[in-house]
Amino acid sequence: QKEQAREKERERERERERAHPVTLPSLHEPQDPSCGTGSFSFSPSGHFIWGGGAFSAREGKRMEVPRVGHSVSSPTSPCEDMMKNLSLDAIQLCDREGTKSQDSGIAEMEELPVPQHIKISNITCDSFKICWDMDSRAKERITHYFIDLNKKENKNANKFKHKDVPTKLVAKAVPLPMTVRGHWFLSPRTEYTVAVQTASKQGDGDYAVSDWSEIVEFCTADYSTVHLTQLLEKAEAIAGRMLCFSVFYRNQHKEYFDHARHAQNNKMLPSVKDNSGSHGSPISGKLEGIFFSCNTEFNTGKPPQDSPYGRYRFQVPAEVLFNPGTNLYFADFYCMYTAYHYVILVLAPRGSPGDDFCKQRLPLLDIADNRFLTCMQDEDGRLTFRHAQDLILEVISTDPVDLSLGTVAEISGHQLMSLSTVNAKKDPSCKTCNISVGR
Repeated sequence: QKEQAREKERERERERERAHPVTLPSLHEPQDPSCGTGSFSFSPSGHFIWGGGAFSAREGKRMEVPRVGHSVSSPTSPCEDMMKNLSLDAIQLCDREGTKSQDSGIAEMEELPVPQHIKISNITCDSFKICWDMDSRAKERITHYFIDLNKKENKNANKFKHKDVPTKLVAKAVPLPMTVRGHWFLSPRTEYTVAVQTASKQGDGDYAVSDWSEIVEFCTADYSTVHLTQLLEKAEAIAGRMLCFSVFYRNQHKEYFDHARHAQNNKMLPSVKDNSGSHGSPISGKLEGIFFSCNTEFNTGKPPQDSPYGRYRFQVPAEVLFNPGTNLYFADFYCMYTAYHYVILVLAPRGSPGDDFCKQRLPLLDIADNRFLTCMQDEDGRLTFRHAQDLILEVISTDPVDLSLGTVAEISGHQLMSLSTVNAKKDPSCKTCNISVGR
């Protein structure tokens, strides 16, 4: 009799939960009652975070965690376009083979509708919106959606590799479209595959599921200006004092300058930037420019005599590339598993194609008042230039540069190949230069 009474009490509790579902507030979205949206993300420990609590993927129970007081949302995913009242029931790991789920404790039910015509939209560096079509006759029986998300490049990865990131997201059924957000399992500029199941939670806790939908591919986006501004603020914190300089310089091999003289009408021409720096940088593989340096030795005030890029150096007066007619943009902040950090800046003549590219994607700096690189005009009209002492600046000029505007000479120092940043990968574990989005 006691057991029957307890069973009746559990049944009444389930009825109350079905009659009065709980909607949890979103961590990342503003609490605007007119918005009616939500999203989910994950903590470094693998817990799903929502508002003031977390759900353990292993234990399935609620734990109190500190509430995050401030977050930045990408302007490309406005609140009014997000999903409504999304809550995550659990997080599970699975391997999907074929079209049907092989998870233990999940039964197949042919009558549940299979999602059709999967559509991915509003893609950012760490979120996307997903929706699909399905037969409306069984909608009332659907309680959950299973979303299987995998990096495309890891499709045939080593099966014995430890899986430290969930690949299946289990969300309560909400009106579509809904937004999936999480920088712990979404990285910028990365190709993913996604498939969806519909599911119906049974009284015993098991699920009846549909077949898997078709597999859809998509690629996440670059950092937005919001994310780059976060990087900028981190770089400002370690920039140090400003030192005077008077020339920009570029080191290369002798053959590079011979080719510029004889095949390029005595000009150095812009080329597409490599993939060095942050993985989400919007200029990598897209912006055309010419790399210059401006750092000086603190004891001499002159450029160093060593270089990783070649024994011949082109030097040009700073005002040729940097003057009141130039726009200055912040592009990246990174390190390569070393104690020193790099900042990439872009110099673009106002109104040039390079300027048009940058103004859409990069934070604009005041050329006379910033922590990295300044150009100031005194009362006599002369320009003075300063650079940050504690950062290695990589300055990209977006226009061709004529060799006649400067000089080419051989340096006396060494070619330090270990300092090259060509296609250098950013250290994803550095707390100084990383932000809380995909690396």
